Order: sequence, then C-alpha cells, then structure tokens
Amino acid sequence: MDKIKIMIVDDHPMVQEGLRAMMNQIKFVDLTGIANNAFDALEKIKKNPPELVLTDINMPEINGIELTVKIKKEFPDIKIIGMSTFNERNYITQMIASGADGFLVKNASEEEIKKAILSVSEGKMYLSVDVNLSTNEKTELKKIPIITSREREVLELIAEGLTNQQIAEKIFISPYTVDSHRKSLLTKLNAHNTANLIKQAVKFNLIR
Repeated sequence: MDKIKIMIVDDHPMVQEGLRAMMNQIKFVDLTGIANNAFDALEKIKKNPPELVLTDINMPEINGIELTVKIKKEFPDIKIIGMSTFNERNYITQMIASGADGFLVKNASEEEIKKAILSVSEGKMYLSVDVNLSTNEKTELKKIPIITSREREVLELIAEGLTNQQIAEKIFISPYTVDSHRKSLLTKLNAHNTANLIKQAVKFNLIR
C-alpha cells in the first residue's frame, strides 16, 4: 500500500518527539511535517498538503477545533484526528461536529494509533477506546452527518433565514448550486423541510 502522508500539530515538544518517533516506526506512514501551532500548520499544509493531520485540541490562540474548521474549509479532502489528554464528551462532539474524522486520547497505544489512521484513511470515523462514553453515546456520535465545508456554510446561512438567492449572492455561487446543497443537507440530516433541517443541525451541534 502507498504510504499515508501525515502531519502532526502539537505545541508540546515532548509530545512532538514521541509522535515523531512512533510515526517513523510505522511502515505505512510518511511523516511530512510537524507544526507547533495552528498558524504554522496552515502554512505548512499550503506548501505540502498531507493526507491526514493529527492535531492536539488544547492549543493557544487557535485550538484544534478551530483549526479543523479552517483545514476542512480550504482542504476538505484532508482527514483529521483530534488528540487530547481529556476524553470529555464536549471535546469529542465539538471536534466531530467541526469536521474531524476521529478522536484519540493522547495515551493511546501505537497499535490503536495505527488502527485509527487506517480507519480514518478508509473513510470511517474512529473514536479512542479510552473515550469515556457509553456504547449508545458512541453510536450517537458516529451518527453525526459528515458535511462538506461548503454545505456547512450554506447551512449556517439557511439558519440565519436567508433565501437561496441571498445565499448565492453572499457566497458567490449560483442559486441552482445553493439548491443542490440544500437538498444534500436535507438528505444527510434526514430532514423534510427547512425548520426540521435547522432542528437536526442544532441536535448534531453543526450550527450554534
């Protein structure tokens, strides 16, 4: 199999070095870079886009949740796994709702990290075995619809009450394209009308 290009984003040197050593031992991983913060990560991604980003959630200035939104907006095909020393539901739901493809607790074993990388690369969602959630809660998290950055943008504007024409003018796309995104959102969120769509979006924490 081709090697998976991975970038690490973490502001702690010891964590960086630990992950660097681990990634270099995994045969199917090509470590393309390490970033100290979100700004550094975005610059490096623009120059040499990885296929997957392993990012710390608790970082200064721009945290991993905000970074996920920014990456997914500019590079929707890049997979993202959030990492944290905490396994609170709030962190996990915010990461997944922001577009992340998985979540790992930082003390995860090498075997689990390998499993997470492979799962996410295959288009599956991965949640750490150490995540302190019930089986039902994990199942519910995995039900969070995966929407594109453009669909998220359209969804937020729908929630603000804008019409297709107004949305089209605001984000410089055609009303026909807006309507296509709206129909896709209705399908993904299993909604029957705009009111139901917004209700579902709030339920899944896709809009605030």
